[in-house]
Parts: sequence; C-alpha cells; structure tokens
Amino acid sequence: MHTHLKNEPLSQDDLTDLALLRLDIIAAIGVKDSLPDNIYTAHLTPQGSEKPVDVSPAVSFHRFNLDFIPFIESLEEEMDRKRSFDRSEIPTRSGKDSRERAILISVSKKPKYEQEDSLEELKELAFSSDVVVLDTVIQRPKDINPKYLMGEGKLKDVIINALNKGATLLIFDQDLNPSQVKAIGEITEIKVIDRSQLILDIFARRAHSRDGKVQVELAQLKYRLPRLTGKGTAMSRLMGGIGGRGPGEMKLEIDRRRVRDRITLLENELKSLGEARKQRKQRRVEKRIPIVSIIGYTNAGKSTLLNSLTKSGVFVEDKMFATLDTASRRLRFPKERDVIITDTVGFIRDLPKDLMTAFKSTLEELQDADLLLHLVDISNPRFEQQMESVENILRELNLSDKKRIIVFNKTDKAAEDEIKNIALRYNAICISALSQSTFNPLLDAIEKNIWDNENFEGDRSHKSTSQVDSNYLR
Repeated sequence: MHTHLKNEPLSQDDLTDLALLRLDIIAAIGVKDSLPDNIYTAHLTPQGSEKPVDVSPAVSFHRFNLDFIPFIESLEEEMDRKRSFDRSEIPTRSGKDSRERAILISVSKKPKYEQEDSLEELKELAFSSDVVVLDTVIQRPKDINPKYLMGEGKLKDVIINALNKGATLLIFDQDLNPSQVKAIGEITEIKVIDRSQLILDIFARRAHSRDGKVQVELAQLKYRLPRLTGKGTAMSRLMGGIGGRGPGEMKLEIDRRRVRDRITLLENELKSLGEARKQRKQRRVEKRIPIVSIIGYTNAGKSTLLNSLTKSGVFVEDKMFATLDTASRRLRFPKERDVIITDTVGFIRDLPKDLMTAFKSTLEELQDADLLLHLVDISNPRFEQQMESVENILRELNLSDKKRIIVFNKTDKAAEDEIKNIALRYNAICISALSQSTFNPLLDAIEKNIWDNENFEGDRSHKSTSQVDSNYLR
C-alpha cells in the first residue's frame, strides 16, 4: 500500500511489482488537497484467466470495504485448484508430479528457423533430464543485452509469465556468463540455468562407470568455478586466532581453493584411468583385433545397433544421452575373424567446452579405431545439421582423415524413395538397427574396409560374403 500524490491510478511499474513480488494485493491511495481521495487496487488472477492481473475500478477511499483474509484465501484456493488441474494433465506413475517445470528461452540474432530448431533440441534435452516444458520464448533482438541477454522489460514479462504458470526453472538456450546469471537471479528467485548446465545435469544422472563419473564431475566443477560468488556475510573472515592471524581468507576464496584442489585430484585420477585404457589398448594391439567404433549424434541409435549386432544388453532408451559409458563387444565374422565394436558417447552441437575437455581422453580412443561407423538418424528433420556437428567434432579431435562409413539408421520411420535418394547423395548404407535383416550391406562394407585393405591376420583373399550367419553375431 502506497500513496499517489497526484491521485493517478496504478502504474505499469506497480503491476510489475505485484507480479514479480507475488503480492496478495497492491493498493495506491490517491491524494487530493492533502487528503485521501480514491483508492486503486489490483490482484493476480488464476492461471488461464483472460488477464494475468485484475485491476479494480477506482473507489472512494472512505467507501472502500474489503474483507481481506477471506478474499485472499478464496483466491489462493482457486489458484491451487487451477495448478492441480494442469498437473493432472501430465501422466505420472505416483499421481504426484514433483518434476521441475520450465520455460525455455532463446535469445539470438540467428535466423528464426535456426532458433526454432535449436529450441526443439533443447526440449528433447529437457525431456532427457525429466523436466516438464510449460512454454517457450523466442526473441531476436537488434542488439544482445550484455547484462540480461534480453531487454529488462521483456525479461520481466517472461518471469511474470513463468510465475503465473507455476514454473520452477528458466532454461536459456544460449550460454550465460557468470554476471548474467547473477543479474537475472537478482530479479527473480526462480532457478536460472543455461543449455550447458542442462547437458551437464543429464551427464551427471546417466554416468555409471568410474570413468564417466570422474569426467562429468570434472566438467561440472570447471563450469561452476568462475560462477562461485559470495553474498553478504558469506564474505566475512573465517580464519583467525593463533596460526590464522593476518590477511586471512574469505569464505569465497576458501570455496574456490577447495574446488581447484578437487579439480586437480580428479585430473590425476583421470590420468590413472587413462593408463588403464592404454593397457587394454595394448592387449588388443597384440591380439591384432580390428576396432570398429560407432559414432554419431546423440539418440541416433548407436547402443541399439551395438545390441543388435552383438546380441548384448547395453542400456537403451529413446532419450538424448541415454548412455554415456563406452561399451565394447566382440563381433565374429566368417573365417573365424573378429572385430571389437565400440559404442561411444553421443555428439551434440555446441557441446560445452568443459565437457568436451573432460571427455577428450575417452574420445581420443577413437584414434585407435580402424573404422568409424557414422550413424545418422535419417528420420530426424535436422539430420544434415547433426551430421555437420559430428564432422566438426571429428575435426576438433583431428579425426577427419579416419576411414568411416556413413550409416543411415531408422529407415523404418522415413519414406523409402526419399531415403534412397539421400543415401546416393551421401554414399551411405541404410539400415534399421531394430532389424538384423537389414545388416548385410553394412557387414559387407565393414569386411571390405578392414580385411581387403589392411594386413590383419586371416585370409585376406577371402571374398566378402553376402550374408553373415546369426551364429556369428554374439
């Protein structure tokens, strides 16, 4: 409740404060001749109402009568009922939905279709992280706001919309720098994360091997280190007394030092794990067993293909980054010849640099591969951009010259004539990882690329067979 000395109605700033601060009611008392005149009030409305704020008509201050407590209790009951109805539309096993509810935001000067494609991928990432997407926001500003990424007024509108819809999370498609996270966090108490942080969260959920867990934690710490900030009393001196006098250390500095120490520890552990990988590699070299690595965009079907080829049980799920841990299985061909088939972590465009650095030691194992199978989800409308992203990462890893076969997967989900034309353009082999009957051309190509050109043990004069008996798939 405040006064308007010129007896004017509630301003836009008043209504913004009402929404951002989640006030019960905001009231302005107009003043005329130094005495109260009219009173202007407004309150929030339940989600789905025609207007997010109900502004009441001006009433003479002396005639204003509102039974405040019953009114607010009734309003909150209606809001809770509306939110419960919205949640009931989302199927859950337990009946109670405790998942994060997010608004996805893209602010970029790129063409709109690129923004929409990227936002669709962000939706898939959110789904992989078990996040419910309530709404999406796309903005193409003339200039990027260095403080908030978008204009302050637009950001407040987004936050108000998020609060009205019961969102608990704002996810930006673009990476936010530490100062932007801090500035946006000062406007709202809703959690704010960016694309990189969402991907790191998915990796943290799905890493199971020691290799994977170390690499993910290392990436998370490197991401968070520059974002550590101190607030209020957290910056007070902690060190004191005997042995602790002098300049001392701030709590923030202690936190940063602990993070740096942990990073050093994890980097050393990663090196020792790398030595173990080298030993395994040496044993494979001594046995002269060729290595075929399956690479590709995340959710292209790499683990499904590995399972179908080798009759194994690697975890499979129709989500991005369902599997992170490298899996290797043996595949037997005729003439008692074997290859090691390796499933690798999926690629994605704009992979966080810290994550790329942490997983580099694992991805460098691709250097040892004799052949790469570049698996592509041909049913995805963005498959060409995904192929380009994979090629970019291969260039970063200096693997552009590595021998590889392009394999179009999920042909059962696309038009046959269209697939044939695209396959001719890319000189690709078409398969469905769910159907072993489609594997013969792929198996022939693997044989031809490995044994017809390389000096591996076995009968190199053996002509590639048109069919591999299922007994050899193990």
